[in-house]
Amino acid sequence: MTRMIRRCFDEDFDQVWEVINDGAKAYEGSIPADRYEDPYMTKGKLRDEVNDGVEFWGLEGEAGLAGVMGIQKVRDVTLIRHAYVRTTSQRRGIGTKLLSHLRMLTHTPVLIGTWADAVWAIRFYEGHGFRVVSPREKELLLRTYWTVPARQIETSILLTDERWRAEGRLGEGVL
Repeated sequence: MTRMIRRCFDEDFDQVWEVINDGAKAYEGSIPADRYEDPYMTKGKLRDEVNDGVEFWGLEGEAGLAGVMGIQKVRDVTLIRHAYVRTTSQRRGIGTKLLSHLRMLTHTPVLIGTWADAVWAIRFYEGHGFRVVSPREKELLLRTYWTVPARQIETSILLTDERWRAEGRLGEGVL
């Protein structure tokens, strides 16, 4: 079966939830213990994310969705949200394919937040041209474009794409 990227709809909800919680197992023991729960994301939280405008896309494999990634337009930027690949499908280029696809869907700067201790995730995004912003810029951007608790801001990093940097937004030393 050819792997296909497709938009996820309401009938895919349970499968998206399963991929997120399976893929999030990579965080266990790496991120602060007070930030990791089991399940990592409840169905209620996922429903809230969808209702807030996160549009999920998935890479369909032989046994259903192998990976999912959300995209959310917020004001003048696009956020990449909740990028997860099933543990049995990791390191096969699924995240790369999803990220590339979602980046083609937008013409606005792309911002990505992830856990500061998730070194593998940071390296992945940096390998695709994203750059980590300063701590002050991170805090401002997370407060501007996300609705997350202070503890999450404290334990996260934020990366921006070349569009953000080309537009000369904020930047190191500006704040």
